[in-house]
Amino acid sequence: MQTIWGPLFRRHRIRWRRERVATPDGDFVDLDWADSARPDAPLLLVLHGLEGSSRSHYVVGLARQALARGWRAVTLNFRSCSGELNRLRSFYHSGHTADLDEVVGMLAAREPGLRLGAVGVSLGGNVLLKWLGERQADVPGPVAGAVAISVPFDLASCAETLDRGFCRLVYTRNFLATMRAKVRLKAARDPGLREIVDGPLALRARTFAEYDRAVTAPLNGFKDERDYWTRASSAPYLSRIQRPTLLVNALDDPIVPAGALPDLADLPPAVQAQFVRRGGHAAFLEGRWPWRVESWAERRAVEFLAALVEGEAASRAAPFC
Repeated sequence: MQTIWGPLFRRHRIRWRRERVATPDGDFVDLDWADSARPDAPLLLVLHGLEGSSRSHYVVGLARQALARGWRAVTLNFRSCSGELNRLRSFYHSGHTADLDEVVGMLAAREPGLRLGAVGVSLGGNVLLKWLGERQADVPGPVAGAVAISVPFDLASCAETLDRGFCRLVYTRNFLATMRAKVRLKAARDPGLREIVDGPLALRARTFAEYDRAVTAPLNGFKDERDYWTRASSAPYLSRIQRPTLLVNALDDPIVPAGALPDLADLPPAVQAQFVRRGGHAAFLEGRWPWRVESWAERRAVEFLAALVEGEAASRAAPFC
């Protein structure tokens, strides 16, 4: 119930300003901006989930939380998710951190006094955590902290959950419909794609195992789907994170099984976790059902980052003693 509430009932919209960013490999990503009255206000960077975009209900919810504090918000739309196919043959995937690294570096260079907090939801949370673990102490200075919501820490476990029972009938079917459509469009534009991708398997794929074996693995240099799931999972990178980070997951998440959550005892000092009994996937409802309802995880994410971003700004402004 909580998981399907957002897509069905959240109707808030934001007027975004689009910026296209060229990537070093000849492709592009689109950033969607929600501006505040202050051009130097703190910035919330949002990474969406699988087949999401700046239009996703949780992205809009997070942006509204940021704007309410007088912040700016920007969404990194992963390749092929902004409404236009990307140029290269490969799409985005759960472990692709190069675009995030490029965008954060660009923002830091463009705004020397930037104060930034990042939130990743579902797949976007996996990308964010993996990037933090890869960069360790070299995370750019403007990034004060991060929040990851409903993260699939162990991709193999989550793919197996999605590929059976109710999840396969509802969530997997919905995700793969748009993913197969993108493959079809790319194959029509680039006939050479068929030399890399198993086209017949891709277009009839009804499970993530089939799709990742046919498309994700060969397009991105993985041996097979299990090699992809292993190497792209964020779980092995958590112990390396050194920037303040909050993890929010629900034990009743229909997509991320409780057994896929990391052991709290294994988390490094910089990482906090709120693994709650109920909340679904990217939901975490509070308020009066069904109309006056909001996501407490979105509010909690911005509050957590505000303590870091705004606290850091105050310390910068304090006189030297």
